[in-house]
Amino acid sequence: MMSKKQTVLNLLFLVIVFGLTMYLIFRGKDIGDIISTAREADERYLLLSLVCVVLFILGESVIIFYMMKTLGASVKMSHCALYSFVGFFFSCITPSASGGQPMQIFYMKKDKLPIPVTTLVLMIVTITYKAVLVVIGILICLFGGDFLRGYLGDYMWVFYLGVGLNVFCVTFMMILVFAPGLAKWIMVKGLKIIEHIRILKPKKTRLEKLEASMDQYHETAAFWASHKRIILNVFIITFVQRCILFTVTYWVYRALGLHEYGILTITILQAVISVSVDMLPLPGGMGISETLYMVMFVPVFGQLLLPSMLLSRGIAYYGQMLISALMTCVAHLTIGRKNQEIQGS
Repeated sequence: MMSKKQTVLNLLFLVIVFGLTMYLIFRGKDIGDIISTAREADERYLLLSLVCVVLFILGESVIIFYMMKTLGASVKMSHCALYSFVGFFFSCITPSASGGQPMQIFYMKKDKLPIPVTTLVLMIVTITYKAVLVVIGILICLFGGDFLRGYLGDYMWVFYLGVGLNVFCVTFMMILVFAPGLAKWIMVKGLKIIEHIRILKPKKTRLEKLEASMDQYHETAAFWASHKRIILNVFIITFVQRCILFTVTYWVYRALGLHEYGILTITILQAVISVSVDMLPLPGGMGISETLYMVMFVPVFGQLLLPSMLLSRGIAYYGQMLISALMTCVAHLTIGRKNQEIQGS
């Protein structure tokens, strides 16, 4: 489990980045006027966008429940939902979303779920989650380059960088899964080099843990080979899940009384932002996400750009974080409680 010190440091880092981002974006602007405009937005569409955020989070819980049942694990759907909220909360507050899955494993362990099973499930969730972004990014590169250049202009390199980083990440994970021997050699060799140049002190237990963790990928490869239909289903659910979140900006667009642009265009533009920032070492891509939004959505929102960003980003990221934080508290109070009571008695 993430230590209290780590959690506090991550939250502090989040607050600092948030403060700098807000200062740079709203510096010299009439914040009162921006907030006033945002308050006049149609609440029905804003509620719909909030529902999309919740459906996005619950999409992962459907995948976890589906795969757990496939692997014969006894788990409640309600607890799968809580695992998802926990994962998204800690992903929101940690750089590169690195804290989500370790915390999910912690709560799954409290539910007495086998760690090899939970690791396998979350590994496949991660691969498909990244793979969807790779597919979206490559499709946009192949068929929407000219369209996107009209919105991104000189910032096209950020999109290409995001696609490249996601391709590299998915490729490396595939090597881990399908060529574990090669991956193990690369990781062990890399660790020895790091220790040789004294970035880390040589430690035998560290190497043993690395080798043991690499062995887990054999199970993932075996599952992948024998359950191709399940992997395809997980990919489709993940694709729908991500697209639901991308539509939040469109519902904000409609909430502000705008009608000229269609849902497909705005959803693609929001997907581009996600592809671009997903691998960057900032919580939720904070800072660069707002910058890209301010560049890409100028033709879409015009003078309502800042109020739209306040609402869109506020709902899709900060709203997601707050809802997940609340449900993480619920998870902390409920998951594993019966087991603790039995042990106490």
